[in-house]
Amino acid sequence: MSTLALTLAPARSRTTARLAFQVACAVVGSFLVAGLAQISIHLSFTPVPITGQTLGVLLIGAAYGPVLGAATLGLYLVWAVVGLPVLAANANGTHNVGWKVLELGSATGGYLVGFVLAAALVGWLSRDGWDRSMRTSISAMFLGSVVLYAVALPWLHHALPGLTGKPTTWDSTMALGLYPFVIGDAVKLLAAAGLLPVAWKLLKRLHPDKEV
Repeated sequence: MSTLALTLAPARSRTTARLAFQVACAVVGSFLVAGLAQISIHLSFTPVPITGQTLGVLLIGAAYGPVLGAATLGLYLVWAVVGLPVLAANANGTHNVGWKVLELGSATGGYLVGFVLAAALVGWLSRDGWDRSMRTSISAMFLGSVVLYAVALPWLHHALPGLTGKPTTWDSTMALGLYPFVIGDAVKLLAAAGLLPVAWKLLKRLHPDKEV
């Protein structure tokens, strides 16, 4: 099976056009996540802001597939490393840039790396048709979120002592890096999971000639 974006891509025989389409998708997708990152809420007790990024990550993974999805989120990280203000703004309005955003001492570095892996997993499941129904789409998005936090929480746990100057327990790591985001992530997960089946139905109606 194919993913949503690759169903719309030029035929494989048109190599140059297909590659150009994928590059365009990666650029657009990376800036979509950048835009969603600017929708952020800073909580006083945690260094990790609430943002809209996860919605973009799940949608891109599902629509693009494992390779293009992961590459798109990788490109997003490249923009941050080279100095573009694409990450969520700090509480004072500044943006973190450069390699330090991916250092082990960065509170949000694990979330950024987790974005790439989550997009790859959701894309892999969607390529097998998990994004065609609400039930399986929710499952794919949930597993993607699990992978994201499986990277983000240990990374945050490692970073917190350097940020706070005192030892950190796993309870406090969860309180700072998971619990405040559960409700928002659930809403974003359901939104992403609901959009994909609708998009497939719309594609089938608008392009009955395409094999979907």
